[in-house]
Amino acid sequence: MIVVIIAGGSGTRLWPLSTKDYPKHLLSLTNDRSLLQNTYDRVKKLASEIYVITEKSHSKYVEQQLPEVPRKKILAEPARRGTASCFALALSEIKRRRRSDEAVFFLWADHLISDTKGFQKAVDEAAKLAEQSQKLVFMGVKPTYASTGFGYIQEGKKVKSRGKNVYELKQFVEKPDKKTALQYLKSGKYLWNTGYLIGTVTTFEREIRDHAPRLWNDYQSLLGTLLSMNRKKIYMDFVSEPIDTALSEHIPDGLVVLGKFDWADVGSFHDLHDVSEQDKTGNHISGKNIELHNVTDSYVRNEAKVPVAVIGLDNVAVIATSNGILVTNKGQAQKVGDISKKLQAKDKKGFKWLEKL
Repeated sequence: MIVVIIAGGSGTRLWPLSTKDYPKHLLSLTNDRSLLQNTYDRVKKLASEIYVITEKSHSKYVEQQLPEVPRKKILAEPARRGTASCFALALSEIKRRRRSDEAVFFLWADHLISDTKGFQKAVDEAAKLAEQSQKLVFMGVKPTYASTGFGYIQEGKKVKSRGKNVYELKQFVEKPDKKTALQYLKSGKYLWNTGYLIGTVTTFEREIRDHAPRLWNDYQSLLGTLLSMNRKKIYMDFVSEPIDTALSEHIPDGLVVLGKFDWADVGSFHDLHDVSEQDKTGNHISGKNIELHNVTDSYVRNEAKVPVAVIGLDNVAVIATSNGILVTNKGQAQKVGDISKKLQAKDKKGFKWLEKL
């Protein structure tokens, strides 16, 4: 199969660790490899070719972190135009360079998965299914708690002729409130939506043509343009839209593979704390010059040149870097992205004043 890793992001949800100039997928959060590098490690044995799509200003970091990937297969967006445009860009490049119609697997660079074998087994099953059925195949995982931070897929009927873990796609559901998330969990009929999508180029073309006319026009524009400068201008004119609303939610006969592996989209410091090593008091401590007293169930990280002290708090995240200082109750960690955007609007220089501390 061909693998496309989408390595984008605005760097707001894990501010101040991540920024728009150095977003989450470039960070090493749970081991000595970045999220991008860990993603590459998981798929490299599955793929006949690997492409990486990133924003132009981040391409040098991608090249540094993935020297195994030829530069011509690191596709740089001239500016962020949503994941739908990323799909059009990747498919147009694959169409130009390939003759065979094998499965193309799109995934994101910033997810955490420890069960590599389980992941690879599910992806291999989904790729074979995509080639045999000539349908788009989505991937979900069983929820382990009533998350309000993830989108969901509702399972339809089990497709017995297609494998043990294959279902018809009934519908996508956006991030629910707590009550609804609990209902989803109890029903056993809803999966967390990983956002992974597999199909052949022929299948993608058919579905985009039939269900996403604007995206089809964008794709045709990219196919019909050879000069890089012209392609840049065309791309800059694309409407920014996620692939979910542009295409996925309009597919009438998609299939779903149940992935039996652990999965985390680290979208907040609450999520990051959950997947990080903790001491007997539930604390994760990273960095030097940190002092805690009567602190429990907290994530504390210091990458600045100043000491950090936390006293008498529970269930908090405290992060100090040269980009800024964050103190939040973990239950409110989903708000970090909004706060980061407001701070960026106030200080276009990117908080460089902290570098002298």
